[in-house]
Amino acid sequence: MKSTMIGNGIAAALLCGASLPAAAGTVAITNAEIHTLGRAGVVAHGTIVIRDHRIDAIGEAVQPPAGARVIDAAGKPVTPGLFDAYTSLGLKEVDAVEESNDAAPSKPRYSAALDAADAFNPRSTLIPVTRVEGITRAATAPEAGESLIAGQGAVVSLGSLSNWLVKPKAAMYAQAGESGAKLAGGSRSAAWAELREAFDEVRHAGMPRLSPDHPSLLGPLDVEALKPVLSGDEPLVLYVNRASDILAALKFAEDENLHLVVRGGAEAWMVAPQLAERQVPVILDPRLDLPQRFEILAARPDAATLLQKAGVLLAIAMDDEFNTHNARNLRQLAGNAVAQGLDKEAALAAVTLNPARIYGVDGTLGSLEPGKIADLVLWDGDPLETTSFPKVVFIDGQEVPATTRQTELRDRYLQRLHLGPYAAGK
Repeated sequence: MKSTMIGNGIAAALLCGASLPAAAGTVAITNAEIHTLGRAGVVAHGTIVIRDHRIDAIGEAVQPPAGARVIDAAGKPVTPGLFDAYTSLGLKEVDAVEESNDAAPSKPRYSAALDAADAFNPRSTLIPVTRVEGITRAATAPEAGESLIAGQGAVVSLGSLSNWLVKPKAAMYAQAGESGAKLAGGSRSAAWAELREAFDEVRHAGMPRLSPDHPSLLGPLDVEALKPVLSGDEPLVLYVNRASDILAALKFAEDENLHLVVRGGAEAWMVAPQLAERQVPVILDPRLDLPQRFEILAARPDAATLLQKAGVLLAIAMDDEFNTHNARNLRQLAGNAVAQGLDKEAALAAVTLNPARIYGVDGTLGSLEPGKIADLVLWDGDPLETTSFPKVVFIDGQEVPATTRQTELRDRYLQRLHLGPYAAGK
């Protein structure tokens, strides 16, 4: 698509392809296949200019500003930085080491006041491993653990040790379905009753209780944390899989006037029209394609395709206990969905723009458009192929190093090996 996108009052210069004065740190990626995920679609042979941490211009007629650092993409793809819609990055380091794991509270029933941002570690060794695979932002969230309402997640940047917090209290996380029923004594009905009771307590906070003998379910901080959810200002990301559970979740959200997001959603394709009608997004793992549990008996490999075709806002994320350590495989999940019929641009949107929409940060993130923050990746091949790899990753307009704990260990011991067996032992 031939398109010139214009930003910051420089229309005339861009339209004639003129060179522009470069600000310090200005970068131009030329001769690129740019997947903007915005109005311009795919710019087949384009240039993208990064200036002052933001995207300054995109188009086929755009010329690199004078003095800019120029990167020749040689026809390779450029996409927005990937956005993991659900993980516990920064909250856990080693699953088996309790002291390094802050993801799952053991508090029974409710942990609504828990805030993932309070425990986030921007120096986690898992972040560089994830970042070098092209993931630049993530929604980091508490795991459900023993609580129906697990707590609040945050949108974070994977490129900064100091300015990592993008959006605090971005969503509240809870569970229903099979896992919720286990926490409520083995009954789905009991789980829904307990969730309704919790929100009713928030609604009547500060009012005299009808029965003084009935203890409060929520602490004062839990009540305050749930108020934005009850007002619809903060989404409730609810883990449900069975079609009937999803319909129950829709009714629950309608009764309580909640902004609902379905996570899990293995059988969501069966109720896709209802989800689309009520504009409820789904965070799906396309690998859930076998009847491994009773609540996912109708799971199928093309569920992502069916949801997208029905008009459901679709995000892709890993749904297992390895969602943090293997978050780097996000694009492989999207590739699996493409193999089952999902349009490639829709799959890219499911790991870039759509998560940004779900968490309300799409005004600055998720697509490549002038004025947006410059999170982008230059790939050496198809980004949804496992044989491809990022050549350059930019977060907030800054190129991030391709080093990880693993590469540091590799280099250290390769160097010792090259010194010889005797020198290495000195």
